Amino acid sequence: MSIEKLQPAPTQQVGVYVPYYPQAGKKQLLPFAISLYQKGALEGQRKIEGAESIPFIATWNVSTLPADLCRCRIQFDGNAELSYEVMMANFEFVDFLIDVITTFKRSRLADFSQAFYRKLLRLED
Repeated sequence: MSIEKLQPAPTQQVGVYVPYYPQAGKKQLLPFAISLYQKGALEGQRKIEGAESIPFIATWNVSTLPADLCRCRIQFDGNAELSYEVMMANFEFVDFLIDVITTFKRSRLADFSQAFYRKLLRLED
């Protein structure tokens, strides 16, 4: 499933998430991020400075409530030893998916943000 082929999620599914995103730019991408979230998976490439990108597959559980916990698993390069898992509220994960869509529109590369990887690797401040 390509990000460019995403269809916006129905208004009633998006509506419960709207209060979590006061920024106009995020509200604009929210229907597409919800649609991506509902797929439960994303294949992408982690961009590495000065080296080849590393392919990954991210999977997560899907729920309808923004405050429910989302468990995201990500595996790099098809290697089980390079698997990581993180839990966060759905609205927080959807925010990271908005970043994925923004990055894709800019670079044509499906990848999570630095902030997501810091959370995934537990490197947060």
